[in-house]
Amino acid sequence: MKTLVLRNRVISTPLDAFIMGIVNATPDSFFEKSRGGVERALKLIDEGADMLDIGGESTRPGAQYVSAEEELSRVIPIIRAVRKVSDIPISVDTRKKVVMEQAFSEGADILNDVSALEDDEALADFAARTKITVILMHKRGIPAIMQQDTQYADVIFEVSSYLEARVHHAILCGIEKTRIIVDPGIGFGKDGASNSALIKNCGTLCGGDYPVLVGISRKTCIGNMTGRNADERLYGTLAANMIAVQNGASIVRVHDVAATADTLKVLAMICSEGT
Repeated sequence: MKTLVLRNRVISTPLDAFIMGIVNATPDSFFEKSRGGVERALKLIDEGADMLDIGGESTRPGAQYVSAEEELSRVIPIIRAVRKVSDIPISVDTRKKVVMEQAFSEGADILNDVSALEDDEALADFAARTKITVILMHKRGIPAIMQQDTQYADVIFEVSSYLEARVHHAILCGIEKTRIIVDPGIGFGKDGASNSALIKNCGTLCGGDYPVLVGISRKTCIGNMTGRNADERLYGTLAANMIAVQNGASIVRVHDVAATADTLKVLAMICSEGT
């Protein structure tokens, strides 16, 4: 059984990983069917998501950042609507304190920061004070140019070292170790070989001391492996997520919750039965 410490509760799952359902409150996310609001959020809850990740700023390769005001107008109405009917843990995909501050006041539990607390210096102190759980992700540069630099001498060492440094910063700012999750940032400034290496070795990041979130769902790396466009990458995504979970991922961030739940149920059943 997996457990995860949140601000005011501990959640658990009998499966080998938690399922985080993606709600992209944006007009330009790379997978069109992930775009949506309250209706999509409620659908993912019905499909069995353990938590939701709501984002109002696309971080796909080539995307441009948006203002805090635009982000708030996209994210807050969804959080409010979800909180009227569900206490499901809500993660907010943002780099901005002003966005997370209001999201927290509306009932959000988790900060998912693709900048690993680098872009807004006030965000770490806010997270420490409110005791929210924080996801720290590795990337290179900003989305608009991140795929222009994808070479590593040793991708596992370099990504792990970066995340260890950001974890150290978070702890120095007062964020409790039990409230930190790390994310290797699949597709964020990585080529195919680097993505594959991180999927196979995700459980070794930061010495295995922190839960690892992996976001592979329907990304370009799956398209490159299968030769399929985003709409046709479900099966490849399920295979990659299963490999990641078998190699230490504690959370999978996905567009397709029901299919992922079935995959993890089969994995758990077969592994528990032995030979």
